[in-house]
Amino acid sequence: MSDLLHVPGPDGRTIETLVGGDPDGVGLLFHGGSPSAAAAYQPFDDAARSLGLRLVTISRPGYGASTPRPAPGRYADDVVESEIVLDHLGIDQFVTLGWSGGGPRALACAALLPGRCRAAASLAGVAPYGAEGLDWFNGMAEENHEEYHAAEAGPAAYETFVVEHVLPMLAATPDELEEAFGGLVTPVDVAVLTAEFADWMSRTFNHAGAQGAIGVRDDGLAAVSPWGFDLADITVPVAIWQGRQDAMVPYAHGEWLAAHVPGAQAHLFEDEGHLSLVDQMDVILADLKRLGGAG
Repeated sequence: MSDLLHVPGPDGRTIETLVGGDPDGVGLLFHGGSPSAAAAYQPFDDAARSLGLRLVTISRPGYGASTPRPAPGRYADDVVESEIVLDHLGIDQFVTLGWSGGGPRALACAALLPGRCRAAASLAGVAPYGAEGLDWFNGMAEENHEEYHAAEAGPAAYETFVVEHVLPMLAATPDELEEAFGGLVTPVDVAVLTAEFADWMSRTFNHAGAQGAIGVRDDGLAAVSPWGFDLADITVPVAIWQGRQDAMVPYAHGEWLAAHVPGAQAHLFEDEGHLSLVDQMDVILADLKRLGGAG
């Protein structure tokens, strides 16, 4: 059973937080994708509970019921909300997992909270925009080309794009998701859009758009901006999970991160996509717990 909390945040803001898994377990901070907001997903909750992990999911500023920031932030800035929520819950040391656009947030925790974050995992996570030696767009579906180029044009232009193109997708029902994703999903990802998974994706999308465009806008702007921390500063164990059948975040992003995060353990698959890797959540979490020295 998950509990939805509204944690007091900085500057009088509120941080929507979903807590589940094992209430007495090791803290597991989950950073959802872009876009997303906290929404319970029973298989994820069950996997965390079975491994003795206390699952914590935050709706980032502007998503769900979390108050937007006065101005768009960087990936590093999400560490502020992460610490506040962990403090509120009495969680000292923790492990963290970031999926897709949440990947850089998990890596930010690893870089900026080395005394507290025991291990991190990036699951189909993006690499830095404009990273040297990486063609960031190669292998990415055309829908994402259009969106990130719109983000490059700045807040006003990107917000217009989000209202026209992204918010309709966030309103999709479970049955409409495959069509809403379009070229962003490969056959291996379509195969996992079963009733339960599609229901969760629809709910996290619907809730992400609860305040309109602002959460999506700020997330997209962060993706095309400097991250605010240096990957070379990471000293805690990190795992990189990526599949070649991924049209949202290309395989090369995972390869690049595996090569540039110090000591990273790479799990690179030929036959996995962006959504299908989530079906391996029990394996991913068991590995993350091992990396963190938590049994």
